[in-house]
Amino acid sequence: MRYSPDRKEKTRQRILDEAARQFREQGISNTGLQPLMKTLGLTHGGFYAHFRSKDDLVESALQEAARQMDEETARVHETATPVATLISRYLSRTHRDSPGQGCALPTVSAELGQLGRPSESTDRIVQDRLTLIQEGLGKDRREERSFLILSAMVGGLVLARSVSDKTLSERILQSTRDQLLTLIDEERS
Repeated sequence: MRYSPDRKEKTRQRILDEAARQFREQGISNTGLQPLMKTLGLTHGGFYAHFRSKDDLVESALQEAARQMDEETARVHETATPVATLISRYLSRTHRDSPGQGCALPTVSAELGQLGRPSESTDRIVQDRLTLIQEGLGKDRREERSFLILSAMVGGLVLARSVSDKTLSERILQSTRDQLLTLIDEERS
């Protein structure tokens, strides 16, 4: 049976998309290669036609997640208030309840840190978000404030996702969001 010349690349992209989703949703350690491939209707052995190892897949999936985040960031950057929009979207119910579609930092980077396996892709994700935040802040202490804002966003989302009490989860999102929006309003004043 003859396959189209781009079939292998399309299959690789399907694996990347699904791995990026599952890693963000379940974590790296909780995502097995066999179930991942089965979800896509592919064989476990076929995985090695596309990736050398799970570590290779993790790095490639992080890059794919970063690319997906870049698309969202570009839309945020086009708004009148990009930093406020970023904060509001990041610390939202939708983002909290859809980890497989959201930012990789709360799940994947935390796990890589715990495993002692930092990633250059994570560096890029962090730097890109810091740059977006810095561009929307006043000149005074913008670099330091961008670190605070990004850390609070990621930490707030992690906490909001980890508590069972929905009211507490909502309060974490809202309080973190409100405090950060107040901070950037003060920056612009």
